[in-house]
Amino acid sequence: MTTARVTVMLAAAALVLAACGNAGGEGTANPGDQAAAPLATVTSTPAGSADPAATTTATPTALAFSATTLSGESFRGASLAGKPVVFWFWAPWCPKCRSEAPAVKAAAARFGDVAFVGVAGLDTEAAMKEFVQQTDTGDIVHLSDTKGAVWTKLGVSEQSTFVFMKPDGSTEKASGPLSQDSLDGHVRQLLGQ
Repeated sequence: MTTARVTVMLAAAALVLAACGNAGGEGTANPGDQAAAPLATVTSTPAGSADPAATTTATPTALAFSATTLSGESFRGASLAGKPVVFWFWAPWCPKCRSEAPAVKAAAARFGDVAFVGVAGLDTEAAMKEFVQQTDTGDIVHLSDTKGAVWTKLGVSEQSTFVFMKPDGSTEKASGPLSQDSLDGHVRQLLGQ
């Protein structure tokens, strides 16, 4: 049996046991909780390698998505695995989103070790592009999520929402608008500062 198969089988068994042990019992997170445990992860060993040390970075299931940026490029959520990430969910017509755009732009410039990803939805791509141009937030990667797939993947149901993801895949959500100080505080917490 290869190392990859053993790893997958052990991970599947652990998930089954964890799910059975938490079925509505003590330790189950309330749906309203803002902080969440790390999302399930997938690890793999590169083909042809029997060395467990060659295992690649674990990818939270929340990052198992593909999207297109507003500039038309392909984007894979897995590219963010192992990094601190701030997801900013916004809509072009949202006044809260527009008001916090300067804070998001400033935080992205200030915290270079954090990936900032705007996730645009609830409107047309043309309106999304206009929002980015008007708010001068083009230095941030923005995903076109007209069908809400990324919103659903990360459990977001309203704009403006921020999802702060630690490198281990654990997340915390905050509803906007966030002031510059509040956003910076969340990012510092994300970085453990």
